[in-house]
Amino acid sequence: MALWRGSAYAGFLALVVGCVFLLEPELPASALRSLWSSLRLGPAPAPASPESRLAAAWDALIVQPARRWRRVAVGVNACVDVVLSGVKLLQALGLSPGHGRDHAVLHSRNDLEEAFAHFMGKGAAAERFFSNQEAFRDIAQVASELPDAQHYVGGNAALIGQKFAANTDLQVLLCGPVGPKLHELLDDSVFVPPESLQELDEFHLILEYQAGEQWGQSEAPHANRFIFSHDLSNGAMNMLEVFVSSLEEFQPDLVVLSGLHMMEGQSKELQTKRLLEVVTSISDIPMGVPVHLELASMTNRELMSSILQQQVFPAVTSLGLNEQELLFLSQSASGPHSSLSSWNGVPDVGVVSDILFWILKEHGKSESRPSDLTRIHFHTLVYHILATVDGHWANQLAAVAAGARVAGTQACATKTIDAQQVSLKAPQEFVTSRLEAGSRIVFSPKEPVVTWHREGISFHFTPVLICKDPVRTVGLGDAISAEGLVYSEVLPRS
Repeated sequence: MALWRGSAYAGFLALVVGCVFLLEPELPASALRSLWSSLRLGPAPAPASPESRLAAAWDALIVQPARRWRRVAVGVNACVDVVLSGVKLLQALGLSPGHGRDHAVLHSRNDLEEAFAHFMGKGAAAERFFSNQEAFRDIAQVASELPDAQHYVGGNAALIGQKFAANTDLQVLLCGPVGPKLHELLDDSVFVPPESLQELDEFHLILEYQAGEQWGQSEAPHANRFIFSHDLSNGAMNMLEVFVSSLEEFQPDLVVLSGLHMMEGQSKELQTKRLLEVVTSISDIPMGVPVHLELASMTNRELMSSILQQQVFPAVTSLGLNEQELLFLSQSASGPHSSLSSWNGVPDVGVVSDILFWILKEHGKSESRPSDLTRIHFHTLVYHILATVDGHWANQLAAVAAGARVAGTQACATKTIDAQQVSLKAPQEFVTSRLEAGSRIVFSPKEPVVTWHREGISFHFTPVLICKDPVRTVGLGDAISAEGLVYSEVLPRS
C-alpha cells in the first residue's frame, strides 16, 4: 500500500509540473528543469509549442451556440472539380514558361500559361473564365486523363453544402446544376431537388502548386491554386429560380447563396438583370431567416460595384470573403486603402479592419439604413477576422476559432490539429486600424481570439495554424465559412 501511495503521489506531482510546463512556458527552462529534477521524476518534458498551446486553447473556447441551425439551404453554383498539378498540366499541353501576366478572361492556352505564372509567383488564389468552349474542352480532356488528376465536389454552394452535411443533425438542401458525376460525389444526406439535375456536368480545372514549386522564373511563396472554367449554367445562375422556389417547401432557418462571381463571362445587360432578380429573390425569403453571401475571386470591377450598389449587400445578412475579394471590393467602390494595387505579403490587420469597418458602416444595418448586413467573415492564409454589428450575433469567438481550426485540419487532412504538421505565422503584433488611432495588440497563444470594438462594431481576430504540407487547398474558404456559420448564433430580431 505504501508503494502504491508513493507511486500515486509521484504521478500526481508529475501531472502538476506537466501543467506548469503547458500553461507557463514563459518561465525560464532552467527553473522548470530544476523543479522537475528535484522531484526525481526522470527527464523533463519539452515546453509545449505555440502551435499546440493555440490548438488546446481553441478546443476549450469552441462551444456550440445556444440556438443551432436545423435546416440549411445552399445554392446556386455547383460543378465537378478536376484537381491536378498546374505545372504538370502546362507541361502536358506542351506550353513553355513565359512572363507572368494577369488576364481578366482567358482566350487561349497562352493566356492560361501567363495567368497561372502570374498568380503562382504571388502565391495567390485566383479564378478565371475561359471564353473558348472547344479549346476548354480539349484542355479539360487532357487534364482529366493525367494520372494524378482527381475528381471532387466543386462550386462554392456544393462545397458548403458538403461541409454542412458533415453535421448529422443538419438537413441540407442544395440547388445548382448537378450532373451525374457530381450527384455521385455528393454526400447521401444532401437533398437535391429533381429540377436541379441535368444530363451533363460542369467541370472546373483546379491547378494546384506547392510552396517553393517553380514554373520558369515563377516560384510559389505559398501553396495555393488557380481555377478556370467555361461554365455556362453557373455563369447564368440558371438554378436561381429553382433555388428560391424550393425554399417555401424546405423552410430553412439559414440560407447560403454563392455564384455571383460566375457571371463575369456574361454581358453587362445580363449581369444587371440577374442581380436585380437576385435581390428580388432574396426579398421573398421570410424575415428572420439570415442569408449568407459567399464571394469568390473576381476581376470585373463593374460587376463587383454593382453587387455592392444594387442592393445585394443590404439584402443579405452575412458575407464571406478572402483578402483578394476584400481589396478588390474596396478598389471597385473607392473605399479605404483602395489605392493599394495588391497586398505586399501578409495582409495588414489594420488595413483589413478599416475596410471591414467601412463595409459595415456604409452598407450594413443601422437605424437610418434599411440593410440586413450585420456580419463579415474574412479569411486569409495566416489569420481570420469576424466583424459583426453589435446586438445581432452571438458565439462569434467560437465561430472564428472554429473556422480557423478547420482550415488547419482540412488542409492537412487530419481530424484534429497535429501540432507537428502546422506552423503559426500570423503577425504577433499589429494595430487595429491604419486610418484612426487603433490599439496595438500583442498576441499570445494562450488567448486565441483577440477582440476589439469600433463604433458599435466588434472584431474577433484569431491566427490560422498553416499546414506545412497541404493535401488539398481547394475549398478551404468554403469550409471556413460553413464552419463559422455552424458555430454562429443569430439573435432574434427585436
